[in-house]
Parts: sequence; C-alpha cells; structure tokens
Amino acid sequence: MSKTASNDLGTQPIGKLLIKQAVPASIGILVMSLNILVDTIFVGQWIGSTAIAAINVVLPVSFFIAALGMAIGIGGSSIISRALGANNKSKALKTFGNQLTLTFVFTITFAVFGLYFVDTLIPAFGGKGTIFEPAKIYYEIILYGVPVLGFVMMGNTVIRAEGKPKFAMYAMLIPSIGNLVFDYLFISLLGLGMEGAAWATTGSYIVSFLFIFWYFLSKHSELKINFPHFGLDKTIVSEIGSLGSVTLARQAVVSVTFLLVNNALFDFGGETSVTAYAIVGRMMMFALFPVFGITQGFIPIAGYNYGAEQFIRVKEVIYTAIKYATILGSIVFIGLMFFPEIITKWFTTNVDVIRETPNNMRWAFAAAPILASQLIGAAYFQAVGKAFPALLLTLTRQAIFFIPLMYILPIFYGELGVWMSFPIADVLSTIVTVLFLRREIKLKLNKITA
Repeated sequence: MSKTASNDLGTQPIGKLLIKQAVPASIGILVMSLNILVDTIFVGQWIGSTAIAAINVVLPVSFFIAALGMAIGIGGSSIISRALGANNKSKALKTFGNQLTLTFVFTITFAVFGLYFVDTLIPAFGGKGTIFEPAKIYYEIILYGVPVLGFVMMGNTVIRAEGKPKFAMYAMLIPSIGNLVFDYLFISLLGLGMEGAAWATTGSYIVSFLFIFWYFLSKHSELKINFPHFGLDKTIVSEIGSLGSVTLARQAVVSVTFLLVNNALFDFGGETSVTAYAIVGRMMMFALFPVFGITQGFIPIAGYNYGAEQFIRVKEVIYTAIKYATILGSIVFIGLMFFPEIITKWFTTNVDVIRETPNNMRWAFAAAPILASQLIGAAYFQAVGKAFPALLLTLTRQAIFFIPLMYILPIFYGELGVWMSFPIADVLSTIVTVLFLRREIKLKLNKITA
C-alpha cells in the first residue's frame, strides 16, 4: 500500500472514504453479477431452460473450490490491512507470500478431488433426470479453471487491502466482460452449447488472472515479495486459517444450501422448481450488489483503523456503512416486489417457470431492507481479526436458521415453506447480529475510546 493510500484509510472523512472504497467494489460486483445474469439469459435463450438448471447444479461445487481462494484472500487481507495500519510491512509481505502458497496447494487439490467424484457430486447437488448430462459437461470444464478462479479471488482482496479499489474493480470487470464476449462467440456463433458456456467462463477468468499477475509485478503494488516469503509461517497460516474459515464456512454453507434446496424443490416440482430457484439465485447475486459493495468497502477501512487504534473512526464507519447499505437494500426491495414478472421473462420463455418464479422471488427478498446490519456486523468481526464471532454470525443466516426452517416449514406449507424460510432466517440472523454488534461497541470500542 502506498503511503498516500495508507493515510487515506486513516485520515479521510469516513463518508467520503466509504464511498471511495465502496463505489469501485459495487461496480465490480455489479458487472460480475450482470455477467452471471446475462450469462444465464444467454444460456436460457440459446440452449434452453434445462441448461439454466444444469448450471445452477454446478455452481455450489465450483463456488466452494473457488471460495478457498476467497477465504485465503480475505483472511490474509485482514492481516495485511491491520499490519499496514500498524506500519508492519514485513508481516504484510510474508502474509501475501503465504497466501499464494496456500491458494496453489488447496485449489489444485480440491479441483482434482472434484473431478474424480464427478458422477457422485452432480446427482447429489440436484443434477438428476434430464439435467445430469448438460450439468456434467459444464462441471468438468469449469473445474479445469477453478484453480485460476481461486487465484483471482485471492488476488482481488489483496489489491483492495492495499488501498487500490479501482484496480480491484478492474480485476472483476475483466472476467465479466470477457465472459459475455466469449458467450457470444462460443455459444451463438460457434454453436458449442454447454461446452461453449463453460469455456467462456473458464477463459474469462484466465484473462483476469493475467491482469492480476501483471498488477503485482507492476509499480502499482507495494507487495514485492521474493522466494523466502513463500515459505509457510505457522503463526500467519493459523491466523489466515482462523479468519479465512469464516469466508470458507459461508461459501460451504451456500453450497450445502444449494444442494438441499435443489433437491427439496426437485421433489416438489421437478425441473421447473429447480429452474425457478436458479433464477431467484441469480437475482440474489445481482440485485444486492450495492449492499455487498459497501460491505467490501467497509472491511479495509475498519481493519486499518482498528490496527491503528483509531476506534472512534471504527464506530463511525460501522454506523455509516449500515445506514448507506440499508437505504440501498430498501430500494432493491421495492424494485423486486413490483417487477418480478418482468425480471423472470428476461431469463426464459417457459410458461411454467414464468408462472412459478415471481411469487417465490418476492418471498426470497422480503427481508432485503434489514440485511445490511447482518452483513456489516459479521464483516466487522472478520475485519478486526475476531474469528469466532465472525464465524458464528456468518453461519446464523443459513446454517443455524435457514436449513432447519427449510425442513420444518414444508411440513405445514409444502413448497411454499421452502421460500418462506428465506425472510424468516434473514430476520432472525439480523437480530442476533445486532445484539453482538451492540455488545462489542459498548464493551470494547466505547471502553477503549474512553
């Protein structure tokens, strides 16, 4: 991190600084989400609605393996932000070298494991009936590129920890734009079907990897490491692991949730219900991009100022981030409550899917306005290096509340019970997070500040 970028995190007005950090993150997430959204639209229109369901089946597996890179990235970036805030650059360099080593070892290992058990994993994640064959085609090609995706996700978080949000945004824009170009080339022009869709995604992340590789070799990055930095340090690996486990647990739970929901909905309504969930899932990634962007922008500010012991600024960024994200979440809520039918028709012309999806989308987003407090609260504990509360709060939403509700409510309400589980879990997890965050502010930040 340059001196100027470092001073910005500790000196600029919080509102201005949060916008400066969050806007590039939001744009990057928006374009990445649009990529997933438009990719799904292309696949649905050019290949068919079964192809949408097939991709949705594969996502949990590829997301989990890619999440290894994200977990290592976020865990290490928390250390880097706090180390730079405390003016300890040697620790930042050693942490980055360890991140590269860990990402290489784990993503390769799990990609090989995923390819070996392909015929077992796809049916387990809902790839049954006519969905199996296109899902297998997509899955195998995607896993070839997952290690590259792991490096992209890890590198992106480190760039943001250096105080370079614009370059982090570019790293997200490149695969998004590249995927759309490759989609058109491979699916529409060359007629490669599911293979084309998979190679478009894999190829786009290879291009992004090359950009990130260039960034760290260029003058823009201060993290100039050499061979000794790659040697694993037990203390740093332990801290990366404890903080990264929060992200990995979150992505693992997301994967398990996809598995359970896909199978539950397949039992209730077959391919139509699985496709409806695929469309709702894409909108969850896309519609909440400004809230996720603020969360991403919040993390390095909170981490840096906590490391610099500027606790008044830490409290200010918590309140500011929650306020901004709540306003944006409310806008998203209004849009999705009024226009779900139009949104569904972007993805498919299948009459059954168009009839079933809108009401399910309303249920899934019913608690969108209050999600900001849950996301910012969990992110705070991760940013300041408090792994246990970060892990607990990350798991409340889906593992502790959603999954049990998804089994209980259908007993009384059938398929509707699955969709009702989304907002109820959101409300309960937000209540728990707010209680933890208020206690932290009262007993830790206020006490230290005084």
